[in-house]
Amino acid sequence: MKKFIFGGMMSLLFLFACQSKKEPLVEQTENQQLTLITDYNDLFSKFTQKDDKLYVVNYWATWCKPCVEELPDFMEVNKELEGNPNFKMILVSLDKASALETSVKDFIEKNNIPTDVYLLSDNKRQMQWIPLVNERWSGAIPSTAIYKNGEQLEFTEGQLNKSELKSLIEKHL
Repeated sequence: MKKFIFGGMMSLLFLFACQSKKEPLVEQTENQQLTLITDYNDLFSKFTQKDDKLYVVNYWATWCKPCVEELPDFMEVNKELEGNPNFKMILVSLDKASALETSVKDFIEKNNIPTDVYLLSDNKRQMQWIPLVNERWSGAIPSTAIYKNGEQLEFTEGQLNKSELKSLIEKHL
């Protein structure tokens, strides 16, 4: 059922998404960056660096109730670790590209999201990049991957609470 729902939603995203290959929109605020990414390779390069940093990458969307429900826990953990130079949290929105300046930006501002947010609009090739994130990933969101030195250490499909997230991070930090 999850695969069917996600497949339908991704198809709708594909139909309505901006498919042009313009330069990514980057909007920098005081605390974070909001960026439109049209090629999944550009996204993967953000968290597969070999820099001894632990990257927590959360795939979500503003229209996804479990995604929205788990984000306060993610932001609490991010706040607790904000002074750690070996930690970085990244949110990857799977909203349609046209939502960047509306619902995604509004959501980030309303909820005081301080992390970098990338809106991935590479919907044409979703069947290529979904298994690259994790071969077990059905594409359902929310999903979270943890990387260090270019290697994926953890992957969870489904909602995480604060203690589950902290446990995954502490295991590798």
